[in-house]
This record gives sequence, C-alpha cells and structure tokens, in this order.
Amino acid sequence: MDTEKTVIRVEHVSKEFRLFSDKGVYLKEKLLFRNRRRYEVRKVLKDISFEVKKGEAIGLIGENGCGKSTTLKLLSQIMYPDSGTITMKGRVSALIELGAGFHPDMSGRENIYTNAAIFGLSKDEIDNRLQTIIDFSELGAYIDNPVRTYSSGMYMRLAFSVAINVDADILLIDEILAVGDIAFQAKCFNKLREIKRNGTTIIIVSHSLGQIEQICDKSYWIDKGLIRESGDPKTVHAYYLEYMGQKEGNALSDNEDKISETCSETNEKENAGEKLGENERITGDPEETAQKRKRFGSGEVVIDSVTILGDDEIAKETFKSGEKMTVIAAYHTIHKISDAMIGFGIFRVDGVHVAGTNTYIDHLGDVELKEKGTIICEIPHINLVSGEYLFDFAIHSTSSKVYDDWKSVQRIRIYSDTYDIGIVHINHKWEID
Repeated sequence: MDTEKTVIRVEHVSKEFRLFSDKGVYLKEKLLFRNRRRYEVRKVLKDISFEVKKGEAIGLIGENGCGKSTTLKLLSQIMYPDSGTITMKGRVSALIELGAGFHPDMSGRENIYTNAAIFGLSKDEIDNRLQTIIDFSELGAYIDNPVRTYSSGMYMRLAFSVAINVDADILLIDEILAVGDIAFQAKCFNKLREIKRNGTTIIIVSHSLGQIEQICDKSYWIDKGLIRESGDPKTVHAYYLEYMGQKEGNALSDNEDKISETCSETNEKENAGEKLGENERITGDPEETAQKRKRFGSGEVVIDSVTILGDDEIAKETFKSGEKMTVIAAYHTIHKISDAMIGFGIFRVDGVHVAGTNTYIDHLGDVELKEKGTIICEIPHINLVSGEYLFDFAIHSTSSKVYDDWKSVQRIRIYSDTYDIGIVHINHKWEID
C-alpha cells in the first residue's frame, strides 16, 4: 500500500455566500419588490490549500462560522468553490447532516438500500452487507420502522453504519458523532481506527478536540476562512485553546466590570442599612440572579473576585495538564467572621463532579476572616486530561450557613501532550520483564 499517495488536494480554494436580508420567493414578489433584494457578501473561505494522503486522518477545528463545514461540503461536492480546485481520488462517503439522504416514510431497511446505492453499491453488494449494517447499528426490530419515528441517536446509528460499510476511500464526518450514547460513540471510534488502518482517509469536523486527538494525525485550525495553524493535533489544539481563552477572558473582563458596578451598588445599599436576609440572593431578583450568576448567600461575606494563575504567575484560563495552579480570591465581610469554611469544586462541562475540597476536610478548623482579605490556594499539579471544566468557589460556615457560593466562577481549559482517557492523569511507571 502506497501510504504516501495524495488522495485529496485542495488548492487556493475560496467560497463566498450572498446573504439576502429580504429576498422574494415567488416570481411575483421578485418582480414587484426588486428593490428589496439587498444582500451582504460573506467570504467564508479565503484561498485555503492543503493535501491529505491515503490512510491519513485529519481534523478541522475552529469557531462556529469559520468555514469548517463549508470545507467539508466542498469536499463532498454538495457545493463548489468560487475559485481554486479540489481533487479527490476514490469513492467518497459523507456524514454531513443528520438524516441526509433518508426518506422519512421509508423503513430503516429500505433507507439502507437507497443510501448505499447513492454511495455507488449495487443491489448484490448491499444484499451481502445488509445484515452487517443492521448488526452494527444495533437497531434490531426498529430497522423495519419508518425513520421518521427514529430519535437523533437512531438516525446517527443508521447513517454511520451505512457510511462505514460502503468501502469508501474517503470518509467525511461533520459533528454527527456528537449524537448518540457514549457506548455507541466508543464503538464508532474503534471502527474508525480499524478502517483507517485499512487505508481509508478520514476528515472530521468537530468541536470535541479530544475526539480529534484520538483519531487524527493532523489538525487544521481554520480562523475567519484562513488556515491559521496546522500540524500535530496536541500542538495545534494548545494554540487554539490559548486563543479562545484569551478571547473569552476579554469578554469576561467586560462582564466583570458590569458585575463590579452591581457589587458597588450593593455595598452602598448595605452601608445605608439595608440588610440581606440569610441565604438570600446577593443582588437583584432571585430568579434572574440564579440564572445569570449562579450565586447565592447571606452576604455577610462577599467574594469580590477569583483569579487563577498558572506556572508563570499570570492569570489565564488555559492550562497544561500537570501545571501548577494558584487560586486567589479577594473577599470582604460586613462583620467579624470566626467560623468560615472555604472550598472549591471542579466540574466537567457535562456536570460530572471531578474534584472538590474545603478547609474543613483539610482539618484547618474554623477560619477567621478579616474585614477585607485574600485567600490563596495552591494546586501543585492540575492533573486533569484535556477538556473544559467549570470552577466553583464558596465560603460557608462550619455549621452549613452559606455566606457566598459562586457557581461556575471561571471556565478553565486543559490541554495535554498525553492521550489519557477519563478525567485525571495518574502518574505511573511500567516495568515489564
């Protein structure tokens, strides 16, 4: 097998779209309201070029609207470039949109025949693979039900099962693997590894960097229609996460300015003698505050800010796994506090509680807080695997009274140069005789 053979060549490709603000649909509307045909030209791809070799897997990453899905649609010839050329060698199988190519009133079995025929298989070839496709999809008796009765996860099972069983030379996947249960996703990724070993070229568009790192040899970061970085997924993803962290940090900074103004107004009210009730929301309407800030407490202690520093002692949101992390929280009180319990929690973005501790667990007893001060907590090694996490910070009393509990005070991103699976990286060493 010639693994160096180029099967995809994209050369100086550009693509733009006209976005009409008020476009007539019918001929009468077009004739009567010609002046309404105002539009904006949006250039989605700007002279991009790359090559993919046989048996290679690449990932396309970037923000929404950067041009990832447009690139995949150009490769699948759903649309064509305005300039530049795309050369594809071999049979192409595409999973671009959930349920694309399925007829809602036909059964799953009938749609297998239709969909596989679109990919170029003869009836005899489909007959020979039909049971393999059904078995992989795990749809069982549902295979003879109309696909309009299928859930999104069942759609994905059927579409993926067909796509990987048509002997494609090139497989294009756009976010579809985000649908479905975890067990089936794992089964899909194992199958992708298998067909990649057998020489199939794979291109994946995904916001899940971990998925791309499991499969892909190379990542392309597309930013505003241009390829900003390309190369080893771990390296490219680190640059991308750093960029997104800085961008989100700027947005958070603007938001914090607004919150600071709100806090100042709250402090003025407290000084004027307005007392906050126990376990009452700190500011504003209870429901509005719960939704926007996810924060509650009696207000006797107020966390003014939470800053997280890395090894370089610079505030940031993106960290390398194993890096030192220092959490600095500024606070003030409205009266002397002698029974404080301070803690933090780390949650994966899907809600899984990753870690958490507090001063009571760490046997520090009742903590006294001054009128104004700083709390510092050092984490020598943040041994989390690549992904996004939410950081909570709270001050309660040792008798369970809530002073200030701030949920999701900061989002943190972790990148790693290892391929661990799960949540945490556990230091280990192998010795094999």
